[in-house]
Amino acid sequence: MEHPAKNPAEQKKPLLNAMTVDVEDYFQVSAFEKYIKRAQWQDIPCRVENNTNRVLEIFAEKNIKATFFVLGWVAERYPKLIRKVVDSGHELASHGYDHVRVTNFDKSSFYSDITTTKKILEDISGVEVIGYRAPSYSIGATNLWVLELLEEAGYRYSSSIYPIKHDLYGMPDSPRFAFRPNKKNGKKTAFIEIPVTTTRLLGKNFPCGGGGYFRLLPYFWSKYAIGRVNRKDKEPAIFYFHPWEIDPEQPQQHNISLKTKVRHYTNLKKMENRLKILLDDFVWGRVDSIYLERT
Repeated sequence: MEHPAKNPAEQKKPLLNAMTVDVEDYFQVSAFEKYIKRAQWQDIPCRVENNTNRVLEIFAEKNIKATFFVLGWVAERYPKLIRKVVDSGHELASHGYDHVRVTNFDKSSFYSDITTTKKILEDISGVEVIGYRAPSYSIGATNLWVLELLEEAGYRYSSSIYPIKHDLYGMPDSPRFAFRPNKKNGKKTAFIEIPVTTTRLLGKNFPCGGGGYFRLLPYFWSKYAIGRVNRKDKEPAIFYFHPWEIDPEQPQQHNISLKTKVRHYTNLKKMENRLKILLDDFVWGRVDSIYLERT
């Protein structure tokens, strides 16, 4: 069926991009898992509540709605924060229970993790949770079976694949934009996978979807690359960051490798201002309202 032609005013309207927040505390990142055991988490002062509240303030100032992928561990300890996210008009989604990479699960334990976290978030918030993001983008070519389990558990989409080559994650051969995975019988699922945004240059995918790349690289790269995706690919971008990234006063870990130190701490003092510029330079919205209406 043909779609009616858009008038010039509609064609010039900027694309709505997806703004997402991975709600975890500074000591819960995968890069620290060799240095900070999960058994220690309960004894470490948390900063995620204050940092996420600051994120909510920034979004309110800019009149932006976003998607918050939240750990079940965080939701159990800060239920008022979770309700505030929802009451502020943002989408609530799952980031797994306690930031265990999907590559460390078998099918049974993964299904338990995603169903348990979904129930925790829904019981606290009173809204249905349909989105999921794997910790550290740990879904790739070797464990695509998890997408069927997510659909079986009641999720409608995932944003867990990063189509780049990285030492900790990545699936460079993945489609760059939202797609419906194949089932074992070859049929397409109703479920949608929404990869984090990359731009294609010189035959390679380059990251421009946020995270450490947003802090480490000059801002003009992110602005250029996201704009290029909107203009050239005519696709929305999906961007992510963490609440701890706007917290330069967080306690520093001293027993970590130089690479980890550079990745985690570089430009934390510049992050909040850089984020505000990004929010002004593009148009942003929730994952569900953008992608579930498009595909």
